Amino acid sequence: MSAGAQAAAAAPRGRPDWWLLAVVMVLVFLGLTMVFSASGISAERVQADTYYFFKRQLLFLLVGGLVLALAASLPRRVLERLHYPALLLSFVLLAACLTPLGAAAKGANRWIGLGPLRMQPMEFAKIALVLYLAYFMGTKQTIVKSFSKGVLPPFLITGAMCALLLKQPDFGGAAFCAILLFFMCFAGGTRLVYLIGSGLTAAAGAYLLVVAEPYRFRRLLAFRDPFADASDSGYHLVQSFYAFGSGGLSGAGLGAGKQKLFYLPEAHNDFIMAVMGEETGFIGISLVFLLLLCFFQRGMRIALGQQDMRLRLTAFGLLLVPALSCVVNLAVVMGVVPPKGVPMPFISYGGSSLTASLICVGLLLNLSRDMENA
Repeated sequence: MSAGAQAAAAAPRGRPDWWLLAVVMVLVFLGLTMVFSASGISAERVQADTYYFFKRQLLFLLVGGLVLALAASLPRRVLERLHYPALLLSFVLLAACLTPLGAAAKGANRWIGLGPLRMQPMEFAKIALVLYLAYFMGTKQTIVKSFSKGVLPPFLITGAMCALLLKQPDFGGAAFCAILLFFMCFAGGTRLVYLIGSGLTAAAGAYLLVVAEPYRFRRLLAFRDPFADASDSGYHLVQSFYAFGSGGLSGAGLGAGKQKLFYLPEAHNDFIMAVMGEETGFIGISLVFLLLLCFFQRGMRIALGQQDMRLRLTAFGLLLVPALSCVVNLAVVMGVVPPKGVPMPFISYGGSSLTASLICVGLLLNLSRDMENA
């Protein structure tokens, strides 16, 4: 344990960052509201219960809230030993998706069935990867610039995780983990030449994976010009554009949106921000942006307030997980990047995404109790 970590462990712990928790609670409340508005019609048609998805999201929130409280109250000695058990469990769960325990949907094996519910291990694997990378980069600063000892181990671990994700297949999940690795290594002090080389190699590999699968290539072409095939490969983006375009300044009003009426697929999940844009307009979307900005600011404040390098990287990585998801989700629904199923943290429907996001918040709250300026 470094001198900074010893000092943090010996000092009395302060209060958690209540402002961070307050911002997250507002985001979750907005998410519940939008899940109810976006899913009611489809829930009535598919499940014969208008409140079906809303009630499940409330259940997910209850579970996530309990896990958040547990993560926020973990003793420091437990938090510092989580990296290897969490990493091992993540590999086991990702591998289980490829066995009869896995639940297939839409041609992919990304879930594990838990009775009436399903869990997506990839959402929790991101957190485990952050804990491991923060441990490695934070405690091995003397060798982090060495290729054989400081670069290969984290790259091999992340590569193995990406291989399991690609096997499912989950190209977006693998890309997400690779981006996490890049940012964590950059913050941890890895030589820039190694990062540039690995980035170019990863880009070449991604290109080969895209051209090797026709459906990925069609998505790429649809992203470039979705209106060229508006009834097929560009359908999601076109409907998303219609939703945003009809929202105007203040929107059509909650519940009054038209695109969720079986025009926009995944209206309560990946494309929920398009529904929000249609029903609450520029004002509603701007409110979400401001709340996310406050969330990122509080998270960076926690990271920069840590005395120990490992804890600083841990907080940075935990903030990075929801931050990257936010950026990718918004980029997809606004047509900036090719379509990829990434839920909006705290807002989209889904138990795994919401629970994983709240775990990140709980661990950030835990770390905020040991800030230098707390």
